Amino acid sequence: MVKEFTILEARLRNPEYAFSSPTDTFNYLKLKLADLEHEVFSVLYLDNQNRLLKSKELFRGTIDGAAVYPREVVKVALHFNAAAVILAHNHPSGLTAPSEADRYITERLKAALDLVDIRTLDHFIVGEGVPYSFAEHGLL
Repeated sequence: MVKEFTILEARLRNPEYAFSSPTDTFNYLKLKLADLEHEVFSVLYLDNQNRLLKSKELFRGTIDGAAVYPREVVKVALHFNAAAVILAHNHPSGLTAPSEADRYITERLKAALDLVDIRTLDHFIVGEGVPYSFAEHGLL
């Protein structure tokens, strides 16, 4: 799996590659988050053409949750001069359905990022199977 992750990450860091395919985003996030035994909240920071500036694990939690602070997400986005973000976290249980807490933090993060003109493209929950996309379910 390490080799697959390295190859995919190298492809995503190519200056000509943009996150235009949900499948590539799914694959990248699944390789990065699916096998973890604790919850991790990550953010993909993107430029105006949706090219990856930085993938950053911002918060680490326990088997069933992680504290997420909008201020920190915005601070890092401004540091990288990001134009857009893709939010992602895993559910170690394997279930990808969003909880009320997941919906609430997504709304708070989107509102905080909107204040500084940074687009929230999606929020993925990674578990078993296909990751859950907030955008595809009309929640963003």
